[in-house]
Amino acid sequence: MANTSARMLRLLSLLQTHRYWPGGELADRLEVSGRTLRRDIDRLRDLGYPVDAVRGVAGGYQLQAGGQLPPLLLEDEEAVAIAIGLRTAAAGTVQGLQESSLQALTKVVSLMPPRLRRRIDALQSQTTPAPSWGPPIDANALITLAQGCRDDETVRFGYTAREGVETRRHVEPFGLASLGSRWYLVGWCRERHDWRSFRVDRITAPSLTGTRFRPRELPADDALAFVRAGIRSVPKKYDVRVRFAAPVETVAAAVGRWATITPAGDGALMVMQADDFFWPLSVVATIDAEFTIESPPELVEAIADSAARLTRAAAHPSTSPE
Repeated sequence: MANTSARMLRLLSLLQTHRYWPGGELADRLEVSGRTLRRDIDRLRDLGYPVDAVRGVAGGYQLQAGGQLPPLLLEDEEAVAIAIGLRTAAAGTVQGLQESSLQALTKVVSLMPPRLRRRIDALQSQTTPAPSWGPPIDANALITLAQGCRDDETVRFGYTAREGVETRRHVEPFGLASLGSRWYLVGWCRERHDWRSFRVDRITAPSLTGTRFRPRELPADDALAFVRAGIRSVPKKYDVRVRFAAPVETVAAAVGRWATITPAGDGALMVMQADDFFWPLSVVATIDAEFTIESPPELVEAIADSAARLTRAAAHPSTSPE
């Protein structure tokens, strides 16, 4: 069996019958050599599964009594990924998945061998996931849209545009993308006869129509690339340009994907479009370097107001006990 994970699951399934398996018969069942079988048995033991072995010509293997453990075989990194993913979902923006994610995490951890379970218990007890600030969306709506994408089935829903205008849409869904704590549906809108991206938190009562369609070619690499291009094309209120006396790599690491960073003399130039100054203020406060505001002048005023507020707070520190 070429797939190691599938072979390990098969091995554990056979051992869970609690019968005694001669080594040769077990190796034949798995279509592996005796050496590979011994390595797989050792791996099960490393994961915490109690397997007895009898050596010699008639040697074989048997799962210990009381060792009826579920067939969940995970590397350390995979176990951590599951724990972090479920905990993130529990603190995320999808309504209805918070409690389900916590329940799933509890079940998954209980299925792990003791060694991995202890590690995940440590992760749970010593970390606190940050709550997401994005708008909440309905889990059933997200599932319905995902089914439409998977099965090439059109969906109908109500949609509230940015300006507050409500319309009904009939869409050939292509894919879902998550960006900036928001979910987006990308699809071909039959009313507009063009590709569109829809914020899922603005979608109401999505339903599958039962009508299949032949997928069209998306004018982008994937759904996420299409959403990003659409966001960049929407006019913003401010054209922000800030020059930093810092390497391009330093500025890019602090800004992420929300701005364009280019070399400028001995430093870097950050260019971004924004409707408010929340993110520009966060960036200039994070980067430990001198900077110059090239535009807009309103950003200079916003920084001055923030600096004055911080100065007042520093001049009157709290005397509350720690």
